[in-house]
Amino acid sequence: MKVFRQLLWFLEYLALWLASLLYRLVPARRAYALGAGAASLVYPLFRERRRIAVDNILCASITDDPAEADRIARRAFGHLAGHLMEALKVGQVVTAENWREHIVFDGPAETFELLLERPDMPVMILSGHHGVWEAAVTIISFTRPMIAVARKMNNPLVERFLKKHHFRGAITIIPKKQGFTPSVLRQWKETGAAMTLVMDQHAGRKQGVIVDFMGRPASTHTSPARLHLKTGAPILAGAFIRDNAFHYRMVTDDPIRFTPTGDKERDVADLLAEINRRLEAVIRRYPEQYLWAHKRWR
Repeated sequence: MKVFRQLLWFLEYLALWLASLLYRLVPARRAYALGAGAASLVYPLFRERRRIAVDNILCASITDDPAEADRIARRAFGHLAGHLMEALKVGQVVTAENWREHIVFDGPAETFELLLERPDMPVMILSGHHGVWEAAVTIISFTRPMIAVARKMNNPLVERFLKKHHFRGAITIIPKKQGFTPSVLRQWKETGAAMTLVMDQHAGRKQGVIVDFMGRPASTHTSPARLHLKTGAPILAGAFIRDNAFHYRMVTDDPIRFTPTGDKERDVADLLAEINRRLEAVIRRYPEQYLWAHKRWR
């Protein structure tokens, strides 16, 4: 069984390596259009995900017209594929030397001063599956060291390949199951890193707290709130939005600095509710760049 698993891992790695060679032939500025175009063609085939997306858009009151909801869902489906394709090329176009030419800051000046001019202060950057969350990993790493929490790949060969070829800049990937160990928190504090978390997935009954999101009760991961209450690190909640090819917009609000009341569980719930409100506001501005096909509400 072990030999068979290792053979399967190698074949998966080989397929990924060959695909990456072919993908190098794709011009960087064509990557998004290629992904979005392909997704638009196959969109009608994904009936269940299409239904989930349309239902979520209607229930979130983005529109009350089912036809318009389907149009938004189709655009969001295309954006997902286009963004992932462009994210694989972003390191070829956006560099540590020119990244400021590719980003517009949309929000209070204090927020961006904190991010760019206070390298000694650890921060949390929270987003959902919205905009260009994969490309944002590379861009943020040019402003300061970054710690990203992500699920570890089952295939170690694929894991090493992605770390080598996908990410650029000073990025430390923390396996989701490892969590925030003392060594991770020490590294975060000592380097003034940005801790980035994507926090709009269903958290389940045991790990989540029920708070409002897009007008509906949603099980929400508590780790960002507990981490803030423990460390006091300011929270920047929003999204990186795609304006056009390799030009992005960081949309956020004032840094969140929560004053604890002494009721820990209530503080966690109140802080999560505020974070969700910030994320929701940006989603409502740019609904066609959100991952509506996820079963967020259960």
